[in-house]
Amino acid sequence: MLAHQAQRRMRGFPCWGQFVAMLFCQLGQAHSLRESCGGLAATEGRLKHLSLDASIIDLCLSLYDWARFRRTKGAVKLHLLLDRDGYPPSFAVLTEGKTHDLQVARKLAFDPGTVVVFDRGYADYEWFAELGRRGVFFVTRLKRKADFEVVESRPVPQRSRILSDEVICFPSRSQPSPEYFFRRIVMHDPERDEPLVFLTNHLDFGATTVAAIYKDRWQVKLFFKALKQNLRVKTFVGVSANAVRTQLFTALIAMLVLRYLQLRARYGWSLSNLAALLKQQLFVYRDVWAWLDAPFELPLAGR
Repeated sequence: MLAHQAQRRMRGFPCWGQFVAMLFCQLGQAHSLRESCGGLAATEGRLKHLSLDASIIDLCLSLYDWARFRRTKGAVKLHLLLDRDGYPPSFAVLTEGKTHDLQVARKLAFDPGTVVVFDRGYADYEWFAELGRRGVFFVTRLKRKADFEVVESRPVPQRSRILSDEVICFPSRSQPSPEYFFRRIVMHDPERDEPLVFLTNHLDFGATTVAAIYKDRWQVKLFFKALKQNLRVKTFVGVSANAVRTQLFTALIAMLVLRYLQLRARYGWSLSNLAALLKQQLFVYRDVWAWLDAPFELPLAGR
């Protein structure tokens, strides 16, 4: 807070106080700022013990006129980068709803050796080549009408759903350097009974490994689903751009807290059950770790 001068013009309501109020709004499912403040005021004495270790969000244009998306619709877009180690958000950007995903993606810096997964909305062959020059790998879906030339055909694993594995280039952008050569892998999808076509710049992974990596992209959809079901990101306690931004970023922090508690607990919590029951325990005097491990056991006397 000091480094960013967040409290430079603060008048009696410090950043930590605002953060606690907004986190209470998320975890306690408060419906308004008044309810958040009232709930905190009712337990003011206990607060001394408090310490904490690209989806479209529709908005009403008449109230959120700064978030114009279409002629009669308002929206903001939350861009997220998930870490595969537990799938927590490691990077988040909030933009206007009409901002293209690729505009944000081009500004991201990935460490060499990173494998990023994204859908066809990020298709940009020059950006793909730039990722290769940085030593960054990607897996995505190839557009249906993409114009390409086959440079090499590779053998496919026997008794697998892999139909073909080819090294290709795109004639309109082809240059005599390694980052302009990609792999096109076709796999049969038994659920839809149709082929899935993947594109990657990783020439050494097995074809089935590439397909499995892309399947992990489903975790992004699951994350957004959990965010919208368990936290307050559909209605807002303020209408300014800063109020919406604050509430959404607090929701992401709350998701990190919930995920950390879920991973640390011995009890097999689902995220939705943990969020629902934690709401009832926010200001109960009880060992949080004991409750997480055995939520339906009575606390021992004297504790």
